[in-house]
Amino acid sequence: FQKALRMVDENVNGFDPNIKKVNENELKEPTDKRMFVLAAALKNGFSVEKLYELTKIDKWFLEKFKNIIDYYKTLEKLDSGTITSDILKQAKKMGFSDKQIASAIKSTEVAIRKLREEFKITPFVKQIDTVAAEWPATTNYLYLTYNGSTHDIEFPGEFVMVLGSGVYRIGSSVEFDWCAVGCLRELRNQGKKTIMINYNPET
Repeated sequence: FQKALRMVDENVNGFDPNIKKVNENELKEPTDKRMFVLAAALKNGFSVEKLYELTKIDKWFLEKFKNIIDYYKTLEKLDSGTITSDILKQAKKMGFSDKQIASAIKSTEVAIRKLREEFKITPFVKQIDTVAAEWPATTNYLYLTYNGSTHDIEFPGEFVMVLGSGVYRIGSSVEFDWCAVGCLRELRNQGKKTIMINYNPET
């Protein structure tokens, strides 16, 4: 969920309770900013029951959102000298970015990344099963997660990385994908192995 929020808007760090102020009228109306009002409400002590009455969002989801904000509040009580490997690892599993963790503990993104590397907290590469295990998947769509214990595939090296366009916006979408695909084809024609990083592998 937090990663999805970051992918939609590069100015958002995740399920951030500091973007919007609590407003019950805004909680009642579904908009693209309501989730940030919801985050603020959770941080300000609104109960799941109260939020369900206002939003009609299923309580199961509200509990999951509350878990994120509760952990955010835990992080805010720490600093770079008191955050442990276990706390940092759990934050990553809950979808917190390095930048988001840094903001909570009053540190920097670079310092958190360095600390994470010291603790050997790195994501695992997983393969998306596009056919729900009905038969072996042939598409090599991959994603990174901290909620894993092994990689689904190995990277022996010698790959060329092609960067996609990121989130779709007016002026940057299909035409940029066409350029990236053209680049991939030419690299493969030259016998290179390729990896493409993009927000939407379907395109």
